[in-house]
Amino acid sequence: MSITIYGIKSCSTMKKAFNKLDELGVSYEFHDYKKQGIDKEVVQRWVNEIDIDKVFNKRGTTWRKLDDHQKQAADTSVDNAIELLVENTSMIKRPIVEGSLEDKNEPILLCGYDEAVFDTSFR
Repeated sequence: MSITIYGIKSCSTMKKAFNKLDELGVSYEFHDYKKQGIDKEVVQRWVNEIDIDKVFNKRGTTWRKLDDHQKQAADTSVDNAIELLVENTSMIKRPIVEGSLEDKNEPILLCGYDEAVFDTSFR
Protein backbone atom coordinates (compact mmCIF):
# COMPACT_ATOMS: atom_id res chain seq x y z
CA MET A 1 0.00 0.00 0.00
CA SER A 2 1.11 3.48 -0.80
CA ILE A 3 -0.91 5.81 1.42
CA THR A 4 -0.51 9.48 2.29
CA ILE A 5 -2.50 11.05 5.09
CA TYR A 6 -2.89 14.82 4.85
CA GLY A 7 -3.69 17.08 7.77
CA ILE A 8 -2.33 18.92 10.77
CA LYS A 9 -0.29 17.06 13.37
CA SER A 10 -1.94 18.58 16.44
CA CYS A 11 -5.55 17.89 15.34
CA SER A 12 -7.42 15.43 17.57
CA THR A 13 -9.21 13.88 14.58
CA MET A 14 -5.84 13.28 12.95
CA LYS A 15 -4.67 11.47 16.08
CA LYS A 16 -7.67 9.13 15.82
CA ALA A 17 -6.85 8.46 12.16
CA PHE A 18 -3.15 7.81 12.91
CA ASN A 19 -4.09 5.41 15.70
CA LYS A 20 -6.57 3.56 13.50
CA LEU A 21 -4.12 3.18 10.62
CA ASP A 22 -1.48 1.94 13.06
CA GLU A 23 -3.98 -0.53 14.57
CA LEU A 24 -4.82 -1.82 11.09
CA GLY A 25 -1.13 -2.19 10.23
CA VAL A 26 -1.30 0.34 7.39
CA SER A 27 1.94 2.12 6.64
CA TYR A 28 1.56 5.70 5.54
CA GLU A 29 3.35 8.94 4.87
CA PHE A 30 2.14 12.02 6.71
CA HIS A 31 1.87 15.34 4.89
CA ASP A 32 1.44 18.23 7.32
CA TYR A 33 0.04 20.97 5.16
CA LYS A 34 0.53 23.52 7.90
CA LYS A 35 4.29 23.01 7.52
CA GLN A 36 4.56 21.73 3.96
CA GLY A 37 1.70 23.57 2.30
CA ILE A 38 -0.49 22.03 -0.37
CA ASP A 39 -0.56 22.44 -4.15
CA LYS A 40 -3.63 23.80 -5.87
CA GLU A 41 -3.59 20.80 -8.22
CA VAL A 42 -3.86 18.39 -5.28
CA VAL A 43 -6.82 20.25 -3.78
CA GLN A 44 -8.43 20.43 -7.24
CA ARG A 45 -8.09 16.64 -7.59
CA TRP A 46 -9.77 16.10 -4.20
CA VAL A 47 -12.60 18.48 -5.08
CA ASN A 48 -13.11 16.76 -8.44
CA GLU A 49 -13.33 13.34 -6.79
CA ILE A 50 -15.03 14.12 -3.48
CA ASP A 51 -16.85 17.47 -3.93
CA ILE A 52 -16.05 20.90 -2.55
CA ASP A 53 -18.69 20.65 0.18
CA LYS A 54 -16.93 17.67 1.74
CA VAL A 55 -13.37 19.00 1.37
CA PHE A 56 -14.15 22.52 2.63
CA ASN A 57 -14.62 22.69 6.41
CA LYS A 58 -16.84 25.65 7.23
CA ARG A 59 -17.30 24.75 10.89
CA GLY A 60 -13.90 25.88 12.13
CA THR A 61 -12.63 29.16 13.48
CA THR A 62 -10.65 29.96 10.33
CA TRP A 63 -13.86 30.12 8.28
CA ARG A 64 -15.60 32.22 10.93
CA LYS A 65 -12.73 34.72 10.90
CA LEU A 66 -13.02 35.39 7.16
CA ASP A 67 -14.71 38.58 6.07
CA ASP A 68 -18.05 38.42 4.27
CA HIS A 69 -16.46 39.14 0.89
CA GLN A 70 -14.14 36.10 1.20
CA LYS A 71 -17.01 33.85 2.33
CA GLN A 72 -19.22 34.99 -0.53
CA ALA A 73 -16.42 34.47 -3.06
CA ALA A 74 -15.87 30.91 -1.78
CA ASP A 75 -19.59 30.16 -1.84
CA THR A 76 -20.09 31.38 -5.40
CA SER A 77 -17.04 29.88 -7.10
CA VAL A 78 -15.31 26.53 -6.67
CA ASP A 79 -12.10 28.07 -8.02
CA ASN A 80 -12.24 30.79 -5.35
CA ALA A 81 -12.93 28.16 -2.69
CA ILE A 82 -9.91 26.13 -3.81
CA GLU A 83 -7.68 29.22 -3.72
CA LEU A 84 -8.90 29.91 -0.19
CA LEU A 85 -8.14 26.32 0.88
CA VAL A 86 -4.60 26.53 -0.50
CA GLU A 87 -4.05 29.78 1.41
CA ASN A 88 -5.81 28.60 4.59
CA THR A 89 -5.13 24.89 4.92
CA SER A 90 -6.89 24.77 8.29
CA MET A 91 -10.16 24.86 6.34
CA ILE A 92 -9.46 21.55 4.61
CA LYS A 93 -11.46 18.72 6.20
CA ARG A 94 -9.17 16.37 8.11
CA PRO A 95 -7.85 13.88 7.45
CA ILE A 96 -7.58 13.35 3.73
CA VAL A 97 -6.26 9.86 3.04
CA GLU A 98 -5.08 9.18 -0.49
CA GLY A 99 -3.18 6.47 -2.24
CA SER A 100 -3.57 2.99 -3.60
CA LEU A 101 -4.29 -0.36 -2.08
CA GLU A 102 -1.85 -2.59 -3.89
CA ASP A 103 -3.44 -5.84 -2.74
CA LYS A 104 -6.82 -4.68 -4.08
CA ASN A 105 -5.34 -2.82 -7.06
CA GLU A 106 -7.57 0.18 -6.50
CA PRO A 107 -7.15 3.84 -5.58
CA ILE A 108 -8.41 5.20 -2.28
CA LEU A 109 -9.47 8.71 -1.32
CA LEU A 110 -11.12 9.33 2.04
CA CYS A 111 -12.15 12.66 3.50
CA GLY A 112 -12.76 12.97 7.23
CA TYR A 113 -12.47 10.31 9.87
CA ASP A 114 -15.07 7.56 10.12
CA GLU A 115 -13.82 4.49 11.96
CA ALA A 116 -16.17 2.14 10.09
CA VAL A 117 -15.04 3.47 6.71
CA PHE A 118 -11.38 3.06 7.70
CA ASP A 119 -12.08 -0.53 8.83
CA THR A 120 -13.83 -1.35 5.57
CA SER A 121 -11.29 0.39 3.35
CA PHE A 122 -8.14 -1.08 4.88
CA ARG A 123 -9.10 -4.67 5.76
